[in-house]
Amino acid sequence: MNRISVCRAFAPVLLLLMALPLRAQLKLDLESGAVLGTAYNNVRILNQGGTLVDLADQLSADPKVFFRARLSYTFANRHTISALYAPLTVRYKGDFNQDVNFNNVLFPAGQPTTAYYKFNSYRLTYRYDFVTTSRWRLGAGLTAKIRDANIRYENEARQASFDNVGFVPLLNFYAAYTPGNRWTVLLEGDALGARQGRAEDIFLGAAYRITPGIGLKVGYRVVEGGADSDEVYNFTWINYASVGVLLTL
Repeated sequence: MNRISVCRAFAPVLLLLMALPLRAQLKLDLESGAVLGTAYNNVRILNQGGTLVDLADQLSADPKVFFRARLSYTFANRHTISALYAPLTVRYKGDFNQDVNFNNVLFPAGQPTTAYYKFNSYRLTYRYDFVTTSRWRLGAGLTAKIRDANIRYENEARQASFDNVGFVPLLNFYAAYTPGNRWTVLLEGDALGARQGRAEDIFLGAAYRITPGIGLKVGYRVVEGGADSDEVYNFTWINYASVGVLLTL
């Protein structure tokens, strides 16, 4: 499945959400901020015969600004359907301290090398809020995620890349505590582990309601996980400082 196919798959969902009645609770969450750093990014491709490299340890990551957007529709006060677009590409530069076999291409030690780590995420989520009081909202649900990933190494003499596009089911969770009229403490995310790998995307922060239709949020986000399959071994941990705008339409 290529990027065009992914966009086509999600287009009907986005059109449906945009066509819902204005009286419904339609929300747009626009998030941006800085990628604070990569705790680790362990890559071995191909898994059999490739060289295991921690990109975060052997190379230096360029400063990176990220963005993501989520469109949500809540009906009957408890049911929420949302679509998320979360692109990400991190660029690493430096030179390896060992010869690296990446996807059957040899990158010699000591030569300036650039590595691109792309991990775009497209998600469709259904959540049911089983607690809906004036102070608390707690919910859980299911997320269907399409992973559009690519890792590429290049230097002056050669380059090699590896694409990995696929479907990943996740569990969704949401917890919000509103002690007053304007502030809300938020914990939300998607996560699941299996024999072949794991994935976690978790946000912890606070939101401030400026008007009934406009709010701001700030917090910390972590994306961690990866896969160990016949072709690829890749596990990464990325930290984000997040700010965002919350719009109720």
